[in-house]
Amino acid sequence: MTVHDVEISALQGGPAQLDQYRGKTVLVVNVASRCGLTPQYEGLERLHETYRDRGFTVLGVPCNQFMGQEPGSADEIADFCSATYGVTFPMTEKVEVNGENRHPLYRELVDVPDAEGHSGDIRWNFEKFLVGPDGAVVARFAPPTEPESAEVVAAIEKTITPA
Repeated sequence: MTVHDVEISALQGGPAQLDQYRGKTVLVVNVASRCGLTPQYEGLERLHETYRDRGFTVLGVPCNQFMGQEPGSADEIADFCSATYGVTFPMTEKVEVNGENRHPLYRELVDVPDAEGHSGDIRWNFEKFLVGPDGAVVARFAPPTEPESAEVVAAIEKTITPA
């Protein structure tokens, strides 16, 4: 099983159909609207715009497990992301990323360590996982790592279609 085989709903209903990303690179990010890291939406959107024509997308996964920083409904989350940050990348339903109710998507992601060796539980909002075209997790980035940092961009460029 890979990320592509996981069932999850889109933010505003219906299946998110992760299998549509077979052959593409996806940056999966647990997001929140009321977090000190929320401005990372800007960098995530720029990555999405920069690389989407080369087989890349960002996938936002709202989560309210960290100090209740994503309390909104699906409509409120969508409105906030669109109006405040111009987000056009796909978003899933709000899920739990840790604990006994951890969504199956995150069960597929969390065993991969980041550059510091951390694996397991998600530490905070905006933890990032780079999923390669085959559905395997190729990199994990800590929450404070900026989306457009050199290490994230280099990892993306290794997995996408050449320009």
